Amino acid sequence: MASSSVANCKPAAAKPLTDLDFRSGARIEELNKLIQEFGKHEMREYDDQRALEVHTAKDFIFSMLGLVQKLDNKLPIANEYLLLSGSVREGVVDLNPDYFGDYARGTDYDVDFTLLVPALKLHDRNQPVTLDMRHSAPCHSWFSLRLFSQEVIDKWKDCCSATEPSNGGPSYYFSPTKVADWFAQSIMVVITEIRKNPQRGMPRIEKVERNGTVTTVLLTVGSSRLLYDIIPVVSFKGWPAVAQNWLTENHFWDGKITEEEAISGFYLVPSCSPVGVPENEWRLAFSRSEVQLKKCISVPLIQAFQACKAVISRLLSRPKAISLYHLRTLMLWACDRLPSSYLFQEENAAHFLLGLIDDLSHCLVNKSCPNYFLPQCNMFEHLSDETAMLLARKLSSVRADPSGHLETAIEHAKAANKLAQELRTRAAAAVALQSSQGDGMSMESKYKDNHLAKKNSTVGDRKSRKIYFSFS
Repeated sequence: MASSSVANCKPAAAKPLTDLDFRSGARIEELNKLIQEFGKHEMREYDDQRALEVHTAKDFIFSMLGLVQKLDNKLPIANEYLLLSGSVREGVVDLNPDYFGDYARGTDYDVDFTLLVPALKLHDRNQPVTLDMRHSAPCHSWFSLRLFSQEVIDKWKDCCSATEPSNGGPSYYFSPTKVADWFAQSIMVVITEIRKNPQRGMPRIEKVERNGTVTTVLLTVGSSRLLYDIIPVVSFKGWPAVAQNWLTENHFWDGKITEEEAISGFYLVPSCSPVGVPENEWRLAFSRSEVQLKKCISVPLIQAFQACKAVISRLLSRPKAISLYHLRTLMLWACDRLPSSYLFQEENAAHFLLGLIDDLSHCLVNKSCPNYFLPQCNMFEHLSDETAMLLARKLSSVRADPSGHLETAIEHAKAANKLAQELRTRAAAAVALQSSQGDGMSMESKYKDNHLAKKNSTVGDRKSRKIYFSFS
């Protein structure tokens, strides 16, 4: 009887918990909600006024570059810029993170962009090209002007490093550091002249700074504060031979975009490997391809990626050994590895966030992070054991409490938005006061009076390609 009584008193089976994260104990549903909430606060929607101000700033930057071209006619007359949404600190380009400068959204700017400006544009498929990879680490190259005309060599000779004479003459290698020096100095010269003769309705130039091989320009237009990271590059059409094997593999974008779209071009950016010669070594960058591949990535994965960036960016800022571009690379690898049906499920966003943290931790522990386009290039090879383990331990603390770190990221986003709104309101009041004291012209009509905005002041602007990359 006693035995029967005990048997009859067994509690009902508890409803199984199937949505818990094993490592942290966090509920997957709760993490999904936090990711959604973060996305709402991080969302950068433009009203009509903000859109006009962003457009005004872009026109100013393009016009300023037209004036840079006129200084010494080094830049191509009909150039093609690539405009990426997000600054270099957001990992939109693979650059060494040592010299990015310290700027924060909300405190220093509201909207940020990266602009790739070709110093040399090799878009003629019959143009001979010499990428000299004999002295470089994988994904890097020296760039010889040996096959260029004497006119081109004479134009850029001061931005080259010359090697010992061979076959009767020296070999000129296009120097990333010298090109970046010339480019930054040219921008400074133009900006100085613009400041001497400010035009009504022109953006206010708050700051121009050199950050490594990047020139950063901070502008205020009306009540909007904008940051532009401007980088001189070498632009190519087609695809480099060293990355041909990538085309033979199966990828998540197969059947969604054409191969021609995926491999429309590549760049050399001024960034050296840890063991390379800074004066001569460029880094291969596939920003055009990344613009196209982004179209094929699921919204939940993008949301998780953006939340993950916010969660880990502060923790990984010291020491400056890795950048958010490495996290972007892991996302692309995940797209190849995981089925599309899984990646497009909205309720899996939390798993994506946790998976990205796990992937990055794994890469740090093993000091191995293959470049997506050139897997033979290990982007973590340079890390010391001490640095890799320090960063891995920091990530481990995030992985143990993802909810807490997401909540902190949300609070930071709220604070940045509040500060930006306060500054925007203050600036709008100042603009309104200035307008009431002036002739009442609108910003748009004022800017039309600015000689910088006239068509004939932007060399080749009509032919410039302007691409927005919403991958920040």
